[in-house]
Amino acid sequence: MKRLHVAVGVILDPAGNILISRRAQDSHQGGLWEFPGGKVEVGESLEAALARELREELGIHIGRTTPLLEVRHDYSDKSVLLDVHVVWEFSGEPRGLENQPLTWAAAQELTAYRFPAANEPIVEAVRELLAD
Repeated sequence: MKRLHVAVGVILDPAGNILISRRAQDSHQGGLWEFPGGKVEVGESLEAALARELREELGIHIGRTTPLLEVRHDYSDKSVLLDVHVVWEFSGEPRGLENQPLTWAAAQELTAYRFPAANEPIVEAVRELLAD
């Protein structure tokens, strides 16, 4: 089974809203919403991968981040390890550089969106983190 290591960013705006993007229809889990990020390349650090992916996908440069959780999930065709970090600070205006729709959602609104199964623990962790 193919294994993927993915750097994921939970990007917060100053009001505490979370940036999510919709996967392309023709991709794995197409049409579902996700937290931005992407594959960690061989020899690349998690921090470098997260910075690169968010720059390539959204055009932002990340500042302070903290680890949130790791999620391991097996789909029928691949296994993923999601390394999830909260992005507390960033510069630039996020935009869908890969033509992906973006939206800012409050933590309590996340359950209204359909996410891949591997993202469900992230939704719960974000809601707990921002409930305080």
